[in-house]
Amino acid sequence: MQGSSDRGPADLTQLQATMQAIEIACSSIQNSQVANARFQAAAAIRDAAIREWGILTSDDKKSLISFCLCFVMQHASSPEGYVQSKVSSVAAQLMKRGWLDFAAAEKEAFMYEVKQAVLGVHGVDVQFTGINFLESLVSEFSPSTSTAMGLPREFHEQCLKLLELEYLKTFYCWAQDAAVSVTSRIIESHSAVPEVKVCTAALRLMLQILNWDFRYNTNMAKGAKPSMDVFNDGVRHDIASPKRSECILVQPGPSWRDVLISNGHIGWLLGLYGALRQKFSCEGYWLDCPVAVSARKLIVQFCSLTGTIFPSANMQEHHLLQLLSGIIPWIDPPHAVSQAIECGKSESEMLDGCRALLSMATVTTPTVFDQLLKSVSPFGTLTLLSTLMCEVIKVLMAKNTEEETWSWIARDILLDTWTTLLIPMHSIGENARFPSEGINAAANLFALIVEAELRAASASAFNDDEDSQYLQASISAMDERLSSYALIARAAIDVAIPLLTRLFTERFARLHQGKGITDPTETLEELYSLLLITGHVLADEGEGETPSVPMAIQTHFVDIVETHKHPVVVLSSTIIRFAEQSLDQEMRTSVFSPRLMEAVIWFLARWSSTYLMVPEECREDNCNSGYDHESWLRSQHSRKALLSFFGQYNQGKPVLDVIVRISMMTLISYPGEKDLQDSWRELANAFANGRTLFLLHSTHQRSLAQTLVLSASGMRNPEASNQYVRDLTSHMTAYLVEMSNKNDLKNFSQQPDIILSVSCLLERLRGAARALEPRTQKAIYEMGFSVMNSVLVLLEVYKHEFAVVYLLLKFVVDWVDGEIIYLEAQETAIVVDFCMRLLQLYSSHNIGKISVSLSSSLLSEAKTEMYKDLRALLQLIANLCSKDMVDFSSDSIETPGTSISQVVYFGLHIVTPLISLDLLKYPKLCHDYFSLLSHMLEVYPEMVAQLNNEAFAHVLGTLDFGLHHQDTEVVDMCLKVLKALASYHYKETSIGKIGLGSHASGFKDSDGKFQEGILSRFLRSLLQLLLFEDYSTDLVGIAADALFPLILCEQGVYQRLGQELADSQANPTLKSRLVNALQSLTSSNQLSPTLDRINYQRFRKNLRSFLIEVHGFLRTM
Repeated sequence: MQGSSDRGPADLTQLQATMQAIEIACSSIQNSQVANARFQAAAAIRDAAIREWGILTSDDKKSLISFCLCFVMQHASSPEGYVQSKVSSVAAQLMKRGWLDFAAAEKEAFMYEVKQAVLGVHGVDVQFTGINFLESLVSEFSPSTSTAMGLPREFHEQCLKLLELEYLKTFYCWAQDAAVSVTSRIIESHSAVPEVKVCTAALRLMLQILNWDFRYNTNMAKGAKPSMDVFNDGVRHDIASPKRSECILVQPGPSWRDVLISNGHIGWLLGLYGALRQKFSCEGYWLDCPVAVSARKLIVQFCSLTGTIFPSANMQEHHLLQLLSGIIPWIDPPHAVSQAIECGKSESEMLDGCRALLSMATVTTPTVFDQLLKSVSPFGTLTLLSTLMCEVIKVLMAKNTEEETWSWIARDILLDTWTTLLIPMHSIGENARFPSEGINAAANLFALIVEAELRAASASAFNDDEDSQYLQASISAMDERLSSYALIARAAIDVAIPLLTRLFTERFARLHQGKGITDPTETLEELYSLLLITGHVLADEGEGETPSVPMAIQTHFVDIVETHKHPVVVLSSTIIRFAEQSLDQEMRTSVFSPRLMEAVIWFLARWSSTYLMVPEECREDNCNSGYDHESWLRSQHSRKALLSFFGQYNQGKPVLDVIVRISMMTLISYPGEKDLQDSWRELANAFANGRTLFLLHSTHQRSLAQTLVLSASGMRNPEASNQYVRDLTSHMTAYLVEMSNKNDLKNFSQQPDIILSVSCLLERLRGAARALEPRTQKAIYEMGFSVMNSVLVLLEVYKHEFAVVYLLLKFVVDWVDGEIIYLEAQETAIVVDFCMRLLQLYSSHNIGKISVSLSSSLLSEAKTEMYKDLRALLQLIANLCSKDMVDFSSDSIETPGTSISQVVYFGLHIVTPLISLDLLKYPKLCHDYFSLLSHMLEVYPEMVAQLNNEAFAHVLGTLDFGLHHQDTEVVDMCLKVLKALASYHYKETSIGKIGLGSHASGFKDSDGKFQEGILSRFLRSLLQLLLFEDYSTDLVGIAADALFPLILCEQGVYQRLGQELADSQANPTLKSRLVNALQSLTSSNQLSPTLDRINYQRFRKNLRSFLIEVHGFLRTM
């Protein structure tokens, strides 16, 4: 560390300023009576110390950490926990910041005080506080929870390594000792005692440490390389299946053996939970109290302990058996456990028991997993797993609810456990080695799973609930669960295939027996479910490659001599014969609904890619998967016989012919719901020619029109689509044209029924306009073109009917939005002229003006109406602007007299004076306004320069408002406006033009007062924002892009502002730093006065460096 005698005057002055700010914050923490003030003061200490860490002396750093630690220890009994947590967190962050600086003896001095607190030397409250501090410290050193300090990743990795090697095990021992020290008091007490919170915190800290991603000194297996990715999640990667539950492996290495394994720690933990469980056996709430939850989580985490911490497999098995023995009461007997939960007992213990089984499955093989329980029980762990899941499924069947209950969660966890056990075996062909008891367990479980799925399918047959998850679930959505079912089935493939064959045969027979007598809906839903399950059992998805026959099927049924009797052949043939019945017109009508046909086609596609006409070379498999030679030869023979049955020279061609005919029939017979077409025509006719549908609400009128017009996209050709739209909309346009041409329009137009009719027709026009697609663009243009004059007439007639005015504007907005990018030059000129006339008419009748004499309620209502109108006009102008960005017309060159920029310019004069700062408080209007302003100034800066002084001043006022808006997106758009204005002026003046002219140089307002030019005004405003106000750091880049051209335009103003800023600094050192920083801002990184991409990038870098240098001391002035 640099001693104070080695420091220069500048460093000493800055050190004094920083320490003065820290002292004020420390005083606030000690003396303030307001908890939030103490909280903020702690944050200020942290920010100041981290920011100026380099100039603090070693004593200053240690003093700050000691102050924070002493404060939390002295106020350990304070009820203001969030203040304590904040100060403790600050101490942890500062300790980590100095971890590489402090000598070992200095760290030991801190840790000695913490150890005394954690071991309870100073009482229970201080003990609890000490443990919480260690939690904060470990959290700060962990990559996923550490606080940003603006330091390189290497710093954090080095801190992580040192803490893991030097202190992590020590912290665990302290937490263990703390928990042990209060155990007797908790167990013996007959009332709530404060020691409980100490025990809970200690257990929580132990769990946090076990969740650590151990990287060092783990003595990995020979040849293994330690990973340098400290952000690795630690999850076992040999399991490729997506899972609903995850389990983090704990691999701390041999150095932890004495702490975690050899000293009876597991026995103490299980004993503690068991004793408390028995003591509070009558108190149902206890299972969810913090100490119980923390203890269970720690027990479950110990189930994931693996790696070189165990010197032998026997020791790991003994460890898991000890844990399993303690966990068994949580889940066994399953029926009694589920009954207790249904009677009101908390399910949390049972779910943690399921998670413990998942963790054990993750660190063992199926054989070891099954043997664990056999040493203390007549049955194995796989039998328990099967029995437990069977009970969960029975509960699901009994409740038949779609709400996510405890049984849903338990089922998912247990399914993941089976997946974890079976995936490695499935991938390398070890199913033959699955324990025999486990095969029986899997067979019983799969049978119940199928029964449950069939019962759910049957129950859904007459379910009219539109939200039914079973009905809505697509094949892909259920794929994850069905894949897990398939693994269980393949574990007992000898039982599963015959079972599925029997169930299919029974359902097929039931269909034929009840033909014309009974309702087949339930049976069809069951067949749908069976098709999905069977498809997953027989074949894999393939994921872009031709999938092979599942290993379980390859290695079983090897004694089958006659291939046509192979269970897989029998099952496949049964389903294909059923699918073939869809070719019969009568059967297709009565049985094969689109939903069932979807499952049939899906099954045939999945099955055929695995079994149908597999090339000869793909039938060879040189991998014996660990079997003896004779067994391998038999399995190869079985596999080749199975594939050859559906091969080219056997049944392959007939089956392929059936599948092709089914596919052709499906394409022809199921193009959509044909029966709907007649009803659709009737609806379209009623819409076009009837008046019944006028009874619908206005928004429904719009939606109906949009839907009907969208249906035109399904017609044969564009001509038919356009004619359909013309027929659909001609009645609307004809009515409006006829009405607008009547001489007595003003007299009858105000009648309520007329206003209602006009409103409904306008909503329909909006709906049709919003449904525009390329193939219907022509008809929609004709629709809008035919009512142009009518719209203008109605706007004048209904100028006092705000609702009608708004509908007129919204129709034009939607119509222009859809049409503008397709219009040819002549059509564009017509539309632009129409929009100009619309804006003129809106302005001439003072529509949108608000009388100040209105009452407050009417004024609020008028503002709302005005907001809606103005937003529509902004959208209209923005839609016109889009023509310059996207243009699909064949001739994009404007015809003489047609200029988008002119209508934009005119629109600005009309709209901007109406947009007050009060109206900009409407978020949507505010966003639309600044979005349009940003676009116009980027595309048409020359038009903005032509605005008169009043309109220009109004734009500046709104811009200043937006620059200080809370919405960062609004601020971003305003900064883009400034960039566009300043860069336009700089580029124009660089070639001798006037640019923004008087707007840039300043002008006299109506009162004769001189107003500062826009560029110098916003240069000052932007610097004020960047240096002294709060803003998102995400805005610094775009702010630099705006500031750079502003400085180039107003270099004299920038120099003057910099001098004023420097003169305001009384501290000579800080003044010198500020002057140098201002100079570097415009000269570093070879910055040149040219507005090109490279200079914008250089200035961005300069501004970030500038703000880092001066932001800290300027904000504390």
